[in-house]
Amino acid sequence: MNNIKVCFAASSGGHFEQLMMLKPLMEKYHSFVITERTTYGSEIKGVKTYYLQQVNRKEKTFIPRMIVNLIRSFRIFLKEKPDAVISTGVLAVIPICLIAKLFGKKLIYIESFAKITSPTETGKLLYQFADQFYVQWEEMLKVYPKAIYKGGIY
Repeated sequence: MNNIKVCFAASSGGHFEQLMMLKPLMEKYHSFVITERTTYGSEIKGVKTYYLQQVNRKEKTFIPRMIVNLIRSFRIFLKEKPDAVISTGVLAVIPICLIAKLFGKKLIYIESFAKITSPTETGKLLYQFADQFYVQWEEMLKVYPKAIYKGGIY
């Protein structure tokens, strides 16, 4: 196992499912996962998992939940000290991505498989900060000219 520690971060649902496609990569590094706590299980056997509050930008509790997630993400970052963050998005994990960059760590972002011709809001934000930014559709290189296209992670 490599000595590098990697944080794998994704919100629940499809973003988390995409992150799970990277499980073979998780096994090559000292890894942990950050995701949202939901009613259905999102635990990965053999990988330490931390949970954030589920966030929806259209709900009134959006800002307080993001503040809570920021504080939790900062605590997790200080405890785990990852060398890199790999994220498939979205809102809840923006804080851990930006904290990593603030501390000079690598940020790798994978834009959603569901986005074929237009960007996600999180993608537009993190494109500015990511050390490597991957798209899963060749057409997305028009949206993100400096992105890396290697096909889908499915």
